[in-house]
Amino acid sequence: MDWFPLFNSLRISFVASFITFFIGIFMAYYIVKLPGVLKGFFDTLLTIPMVLPPTVVGFLLLKVLSPKSSLGILVKKYFDTTITMKWYAAIFAVVIVTLPLMYRTARSSFEAFDKNIIAAGKTLSLSNSYIFWRILLPNCKEGIIAGFVLAFARGLGEYGATSMVAGYIANSTATISTTVAYFWQTNQDSQAMNWVLVNIGISFVVMLIVNIFEKKNSYGRRS
Repeated sequence: MDWFPLFNSLRISFVASFITFFIGIFMAYYIVKLPGVLKGFFDTLLTIPMVLPPTVVGFLLLKVLSPKSSLGILVKKYFDTTITMKWYAAIFAVVIVTLPLMYRTARSSFEAFDKNIIAAGKTLSLSNSYIFWRILLPNCKEGIIAGFVLAFARGLGEYGATSMVAGYIANSTATISTTVAYFWQTNQDSQAMNWVLVNIGISFVVMLIVNIFEKKNSYGRRS
């Protein structure tokens, strides 16, 4: 059994989750402070990928990343390569698909945090950066870690957008999801089932971790 699809899925999901981790926290921290109308606008903008079909996300990405796009032409001119149909093209797709999960989880954690503690820190002349790094993040870590793990798991299972921008190329762009689709399309059901079981196993472990952190977070709020 060729394990490249697992390795490729893990590296794509890890890199994408690392990116969404910081973007999601940054966006959540600032958007939660906005007035109602602006908050609602940016909240909708960041979470709309959750309800868009993945193929729509993939199509829009192709418009931006394809060799015929402005960005694609520049990449071809200066680096003599293309973005699409490469393993790293899937990172763009996974970032867009998983960002809403990281953002919403971080935002919920920030909103649930006791604002009186932040106000007390300001009365003690603590800087915003100190409050953020030393008070807010440590007290919201369970929810944020759960969001990261959930985004990572979602990235592992992403298919629609990934297949459109990276395709399926054995030992190059193949992921778990695209490998399952390939084996099914070529009537190799036993091989497809092997990868289905691998994906289920990983997803089960990930969801166990998420549930553990959510229980810790709930317990922390009650105490």
